[in-house]
Amino acid sequence: MPLDPKSGRPLYAQLADLIESRIRSGEYAPDRMIPASLRLAEEYGIAHMTVRRAMRELRERGLIYTVSGKGSYVVPELPAGLTAGDEGDTPPAP
Repeated sequence: MPLDPKSGRPLYAQLADLIESRIRSGEYAPDRMIPASLRLAEEYGIAHMTVRRAMRELRERGLIYTVSGKGSYVVPELPAGLTAGDEGDTPPAP
């Protein structure tokens, strides 16, 4: 899914949504590193600061954590109602 610079939605939010979908699909596994911000900036042709803002958004969503000098990782346990492979189509069990 490419990013759309003409969209009214900010690029950082588009990238955060893209990474979130990869986390939810299991492509980015729990407690594993996601690609470095410089690599993502190069891959999507966007500014490094835009990627850093997307990472902040993902931290605020509770989906990743960052270790200084190492990188960003998917949280070991996804927030309630959000599991690997769960696309959010069904409500969580009571």
